[in-house]
Amino acid sequence: MTPNRATLNRAVRRFTRAAAGALLAGLALGAAPAHGAERTADLPEFDFSACPTVDELPAGADPGTWRCEVMHATGHLRMGAVDEPLTEPMKISFAEGRVKGEFRQVFGKMTAAPIRVGGTPLTVTPRYGGHSDFLSDDTRRGELDIKFAIGSARGLPALPSGCSVGSDRDAVHLVLKDTDPTRVISKDPLVLAFGAQDAEFAAPGTGGCGPLSRALDRALGLPSAAGANAFDMDVTVAIRPYTEGRIGSYLS
Repeated sequence: MTPNRATLNRAVRRFTRAAAGALLAGLALGAAPAHGAERTADLPEFDFSACPTVDELPAGADPGTWRCEVMHATGHLRMGAVDEPLTEPMKISFAEGRVKGEFRQVFGKMTAAPIRVGGTPLTVTPRYGGHSDFLSDDTRRGELDIKFAIGSARGLPALPSGCSVGSDRDAVHLVLKDTDPTRVISKDPLVLAFGAQDAEFAAPGTGGCGPLSRALDRALGLPSAAGANAFDMDVTVAIRPYTEGRIGSYLS
């Protein structure tokens, strides 16, 4: 069915509010600066090798209009009895663009370091929970499902494989809202920064842990109702287009 003009206009307006405010920032900056323009010396290294390849973009996607974003997020996690800083960044990559005027995204990869749970021999490691939506709008920055793999300190018996807080079917569902506005910290390469938080999510009990589940739930203070948890994130995001000589050749 051919979309009418009002539908197309709504799609265009939603696209201009894409994840991390990147498109708006790009429009404000104008054309991409030449090599050697404003650059921040202390930027972290952003690994674009985990970006979806051109072949993984949706059918009908024009790579010349698509881009990959690599996000680094540190911050603080409060979930049940867990109250810990994220000193090592979660790293998330994804592609985004339009197909026939409709905004689309393709998830790439998420990695994170274990978070030590103070006062216990346990760690929790954020893992992708099967859903993401990084299209921002007036009510939220984006959405992300996370599960937390539970581990134990070295020298202790290993926990069962798959022992986690949340799962692909019952993930921790984050709806992130802005705490700090988007700002440009580098034009070459294009890197943005912002703050986001979800202080309203609920956390389920542990699963896949066998007979240890009850003890782990007590140690981690789970399940934990909405309003008792918070995930604060300080985010930097680097952006590269899928164009010849940039991401296209980088991924080949």
